[in-house]
Amino acid sequence: MDKDAITTLIDKHEHIETAARALKAIAHPLRLKILCVLGSGEECVQDIVDAVGTSQSNISQHLAILRDKGVLQTRKDANRVYYRVGDERTLQLIVLMREVFCADDDAER
Repeated sequence: MDKDAITTLIDKHEHIETAARALKAIAHPLRLKILCVLGSGEECVQDIVDAVGTSQSNISQHLAILRDKGVLQTRKDANRVYYRVGDERTLQLIVLMREVFCADDDAER
């Protein structure tokens, strides 16, 4: 690695920290499932519960972790809360993850 590359890497420390926090937050099987659901857009909590297949309280706990770590953003509409991936770079990671891990096996063949 040349000196310019090392300097660039040091200059991007904040980006690296953001990526590390996001990766750490999503490194859980249920949170990965949630992100597979959200990778295509915004969803309300009940739709996430229906798609993932666990209790609302369990989903809410994991959504709170993803929100607190800056992975997800929320929008409230009346009594519903909608979640979406908050950062374009994180969304790119999730799109790639969905292609690799969430795709229908039959569609890959």
